[in-house]
Amino acid sequence: QVRLVESGGGLVQPGGSLRLSCAPSGIGFKYYTMAWYRQAPGKQRELVATISSGGETNYADSVKARFTIARDNAKNTVSLQMNSLKPEDTAVYYCNAKLFTNNFWGQGTQVTVSS
Repeated sequence: QVRLVESGGGLVQPGGSLRLSCAPSGIGFKYYTMAWYRQAPGKQRELVATISSGGETNYADSVKARFTIARDNAKNTVSLQMNSLKPEDTAVYYCNAKLFTNNFWGQGTQVTVSS
């Protein structure tokens, strides 16, 4: 059974930092492209960052230079380091694992940026 378990969300003040983690199980992790998406209330889910099996990364323009995605193939984990957080970063953040037609999602973790 495939499971993607996210952790690390919470409440943070503007300008602060959070680190999200995702620990997939039941998949050949090192072969998958991993990604973080987010969905704010009343908005569509949007791509935040991706990291390929080879470690190539891509970011949404809105988070470039503030967020960093990384993977540890030895530990089967993917993380999202979020710095200089803004209120508009408030959303539920989802971990995603994709390989060909396989597309798996975590349950999401809430990030709230507010003073």
